[in-house]
Amino acid sequence: MTDHAPASTHRVRQLRLVVEAEDFDAALRFYRDVLGLTERAAFEGEGDARVAILDAGAATLELANPAQVRMIDAVEADGRPSARIRVAFEVEDGAGVTDELVDAGAQLIAAPRETPWRSLNSRLHAPGELEITLFQELETPLERSSHPGFTAGGAGGRQG
Repeated sequence: MTDHAPASTHRVRQLRLVVEAEDFDAALRFYRDVLGLTERAAFEGEGDARVAILDAGAATLELANPAQVRMIDAVEADGRPSARIRVAFEVEDGAGVTDELVDAGAQLIAAPRETPWRSLNSRLHAPGELEITLFQELETPLERSSHPGFTAGGAGGRQG
């Protein structure tokens, strides 16, 4: 079901975040039709059981210590603490997509703003009880790696 590297290269082939959505149809419209995630598969079962698997492009797991989370919260949301798990989506037009998601029912937590790691970030409360960050990269990874504290691939740095 994935187009990723063979298992011999990567032990984990896919990251799948499962979100229980009380209003499944509204959540599906929001993430598929407004945010633009592609539906890869959908299944229905007994008792009105439904699931849709939406492709969000590349998946990464961003691990941050409490000090980093506090710094991100200060930059992205004026210090408002984030949810323990926050889902970040890279988009091409951070301000435009933020407006579209708010028009589609998301609650704006923090308007788009440029961050020290050279991205334009906004924060929203979205269907499925998710807190999400939209981020638009303003520099390439190579350009960003020339700044103090950032690296292109190893330890250090902050991506989104």
